[in-house]
Amino acid sequence: MPDQPSDPQLILEMRDRVARARAEVVLAVGEGRGPDAWRAALVALESRGRFGIRMGLGRSNALLRALGSPETGVRGALVAGTNGKGSVVALVSAALRAAGIRHATTPKPHLVSYRERVQIDGQPLAPLPFAQAVARALDAADQIEERVGPATEFEILVGAIFEALRQEEITTAIVEVGLGGRLDATHAWDGGVAVVTNVGLDHQQYLGDTIEAIAKEKAAIIVRGDRAVIGASERGGALDVIRHRAQRVGAPFTIARAGTTRSLGRDGIEVELEGRGAVRVGLLGRHQGANAAVAAATLDALRDAGIASVSDEEMRAGFAAARWPGRMELIPNALGGGDERDLLLDGAHNEDGAAALATSLADLAPHLLSATGARNVPPVLILAVMADKSVAALSAALATSPTLRGAQVICTTVGDVRSLAPEQLAAAVRGAKLGAQVQIAASPNAALLAAAAHQGPIIAAGSLYLVGAIRGELMRRGVLPDDGSRDDVAGSAT
Repeated sequence: MPDQPSDPQLILEMRDRVARARAEVVLAVGEGRGPDAWRAALVALESRGRFGIRMGLGRSNALLRALGSPETGVRGALVAGTNGKGSVVALVSAALRAAGIRHATTPKPHLVSYRERVQIDGQPLAPLPFAQAVARALDAADQIEERVGPATEFEILVGAIFEALRQEEITTAIVEVGLGGRLDATHAWDGGVAVVTNVGLDHQQYLGDTIEAIAKEKAAIIVRGDRAVIGASERGGALDVIRHRAQRVGAPFTIARAGTTRSLGRDGIEVELEGRGAVRVGLLGRHQGANAAVAAATLDALRDAGIASVSDEEMRAGFAAARWPGRMELIPNALGGGDERDLLLDGAHNEDGAAALATSLADLAPHLLSATGARNVPPVLILAVMADKSVAALSAALATSPTLRGAQVICTTVGDVRSLAPEQLAAAVRGAKLGAQVQIAASPNAALLAAAAHQGPIIAAGSLYLVGAIRGELMRRGVLPDDGSRDDVAGSAT
């Protein structure tokens, strides 16, 4: 497992910045200035990212102990998987809300505000309590640094999450794994239910080069005393690896499989679930049938573990009402001003996600509206990809869609140092024969402006950071309502 701490000089340079930010947090919290406290806490938190990606549980366990072990008061499900984690969390959360069960979720990455990474009943945690939780987690990190080394940004975040849940008196949580599972900071917590949605090739530099190796990393979240839910297929031996892990630790497990799934066009899908019959799901794309099966099995496991009980009627109501921002999210009249076109947002940040988007468009494309309200007009695809992704494979997966092969493609960047340069992305797009024409835009906003010059519906994909930047812009324009995530401070996705 690679270990990538930053250069020691960078760490020293960050310490002064963190110290100044933390002093401002203390002052702003004491004066009740929530937005100011949040701004300062965000600077202090994100500066820890300079400490690099350092896999392992030692620092996370030590940090949580220094906080007084707030995670021990929380039960729920830990959800791992290459794709589908967020959809499963969104569906389970929607069902819990329908049942009136107060709970937290921890989606990753955030789209508009970092505060989205701790949500209470679907709403981002408010600035002041998040700032307070971050401040306490940073204090705890100071206490353990001499013994275990500097905590990373994500380790601080995990500590802040559970500290926030303790302060908010939340005892049920659905927690999304950050990277892999075995050595991910979230694995310092065991909620009683462990879920693996699926296994594909992603983050190979950390998790291994084969499906089997990656499956072992993800399956490690299943520990003795858990109930397990497995959504992985037999592809590459993933199912056998995860099933063996559950059997080895004596964890009762369910293999979740969706039955027949049919598209309802713009209104989601209907899927046959074992023991439940046809269930309507508000999320778009036939691939959501598999996620719905995993979510339903997760609800069963939560019930059997004595954590949360949701009736069949409440589950159906929740699944039908479920929404998952930025993942096959359809926004009508997205550009306003009489422009009737649809905008479809979908992260599709790896090969499997791109393939799912391409497949989903077979059902959805005929229903997408152009600027004039016409259907079956070739779309505009806005694309941005992070440099650590297999851009050739992602582009090839998108090119399997006849709809996207005929699209106008606009390649852009999210302005992050990890974002692939638009010129390199355009070369990969052309190589995959994706799109009828390809052009470059300097930013997501410039890409939106360029897209408006065409008539077709707009599809934005390839990176959740791109999706977040566009969502944030639409909130600023008033096209999308503020869902509690808009704070217009550094740290919003750009």
